[in-house]
Amino acid sequence: MRGLNVITLVLLIVGGLNWGLVGLFDFDLVAALFGEKSMLSRIVYVLVGLAAVYQLANLASGRGVNNPR
Repeated sequence: MRGLNVITLVLLIVGGLNWGLVGLFDFDLVAALFGEKSMLSRIVYVLVGLAAVYQLANLASGRGVNNPR
């Protein structure tokens, strides 16, 4: 489980940084790297979304980041 937590946290950091770039500079890094509306970009967006759901479920169940069971 610890490995999955690390992977999902990295994905959330990537997603957060990407949204920050979009908000500040109207620059989508994922689209710039993998192509706008490309299948690879869509996969990255889906993985970031799934990582958020996973971390939210951990938080709601009381496991959270600092208390992985």
